[in-house]
Amino acid sequence: MVRHGGRRAARPGLRVAVPLLAGALIAGCTSGGANGPVVAPAPSPSSTPASAPPAQPPPQLTEQQVSAAVAQIDGYVQNAMAKTGVPGVALAVVYKDEVVHVKGFGVRRLGSPETVDPDTVFQLASLSKPISSTVVSGVVGQKAVKWDDPVAAHDPGFALADPWVSSHVTVADLFSHRSGLPDHAGDLLEDLGYQRDYILQHLRDHRLAPFRASYAYTNYGLTEAAVAVAKAKGVAWEDLAADVVYKPLGMSSTSSLRSAYDNAANKATPHVRTDAGWQVSTTQNPDPQAPAGGVSSTVQDLARWMRLQLADGSFEGRQIVDPAALNETRLPHIVSNPPHAPAGNAGFYGLGWNVSTDPRGRLRLNHSGAFELGAATVVTLLPSEQLGIVVLTNGQPIGVPEAVAEEFFDVAQEGHETVDWLSFMGKVVPAAAQGAASPTDYTKPPAGAAPAKPDTAYVGTYGNGYFGPLTVGSQNGRLVMSLGPENLQFPLQHYDGDVFSFQTRGENAVGLSGVTFTVGADGQASTVVVEQFDHDGLGTFTRG
Repeated sequence: MVRHGGRRAARPGLRVAVPLLAGALIAGCTSGGANGPVVAPAPSPSSTPASAPPAQPPPQLTEQQVSAAVAQIDGYVQNAMAKTGVPGVALAVVYKDEVVHVKGFGVRRLGSPETVDPDTVFQLASLSKPISSTVVSGVVGQKAVKWDDPVAAHDPGFALADPWVSSHVTVADLFSHRSGLPDHAGDLLEDLGYQRDYILQHLRDHRLAPFRASYAYTNYGLTEAAVAVAKAKGVAWEDLAADVVYKPLGMSSTSSLRSAYDNAANKATPHVRTDAGWQVSTTQNPDPQAPAGGVSSTVQDLARWMRLQLADGSFEGRQIVDPAALNETRLPHIVSNPPHAPAGNAGFYGLGWNVSTDPRGRLRLNHSGAFELGAATVVTLLPSEQLGIVVLTNGQPIGVPEAVAEEFFDVAQEGHETVDWLSFMGKVVPAAAQGAASPTDYTKPPAGAAPAKPDTAYVGTYGNGYFGPLTVGSQNGRLVMSLGPENLQFPLQHYDGDVFSFQTRGENAVGLSGVTFTVGADGQASTVVVEQFDHDGLGTFTRG
């Protein structure tokens, strides 16, 4: 789940996957050489004989066990809401191709009486990823693309920092986060208001870790792969998703466009938890990375999608998605979290899924979604049991959907909860979602802090090929930094000498972050480094 993100550390945050039992996400490391690292041959998913998943044990759960777990889940949800204050929850359970439970709890928006029901539209955040891999599986089944197609074959303008990697990186590489791009590459550009084309074009500015040997969660890497698949079909991604999955399944309340969510009469409003309690919030528009985090849907619709998944691509007697292409999404494609002890379990990522084997030898598929500005979701499937659950909430990620899902499977298997999941997830998920704050406490200037120079030393425009121009101006006796295509303004607070701070905003907000000017002998700043933007060495702006 999300994530994975302020992003440079492994965290879920923006449209991410909190991997739960699969382990924490890890960021990319060093860059490969000019000719690319030495790598193993590319996997060839579409040519794998039968593309079959690993053999699964026979079902181990009875209908009575599943029914007992379903009977307890409402009380568990209500208890979790009472303890955490999360405003609204919706869930659906699918078993043996039937929706055995679907329900809404709480309110769509604090302060309003409208309640959540099974038809309430939620933002899914990174739960969008396994949905998008389902869409691509459908296109693979149509023989329009293959999972191991180079992305550049369908999007010739695409490039990464290394030409060799640019020509070899495949759709599967980007859907499994093994391209070498750093953690959440491109997300900060979205925070500044840049659109999809600009962000994808600038992925080439990021230094790469070793290709196919490094896992780092990248929303825009996956988005590029999805866009390339849509280009192969000659349509927009949002239309492709509707044509291949949403319409055939009758998912009439599901869309990959933010406008559909905004225009829905029955929708869950995002909320964040503050010191003063839960408050209504507003999430960013995820349209730029719609394949990775921009789907909105209902639990009624998602129950249909889970039925398709658990029936290997068929739905009500029709084969909607090719089973071989779909099964490729469920194979481990990269180690997402190496074991940290000799007896530890490794975590894996498939194609849009966290992939693991549970202690009873069963394939387990999972993905969470998290908007720090107000949404948390999870889906978990046990294909051998034909059992799945999806849980959606309209509150920022604090572990509620994950706890509900884990408790459900725990009760089904063991007859009781073996872990206090709400307490456990209440610690794990917020810690994973918390961005990496600055090591400097900018609220407390050091003793004897040097004064700033006159404003004229800093005022001006500074260029940066990745983030675009940064303008520093003086407004009402205070320096203000402006960035992005929408000219977002950030007041600067003096800290020490030529160092200032600003309040970060958006999904990647990390509190106060530093802004350091380098002033020459002429009394003019020649460069400025924005700390929040400099994790990948891209945060230096040079006066024009």
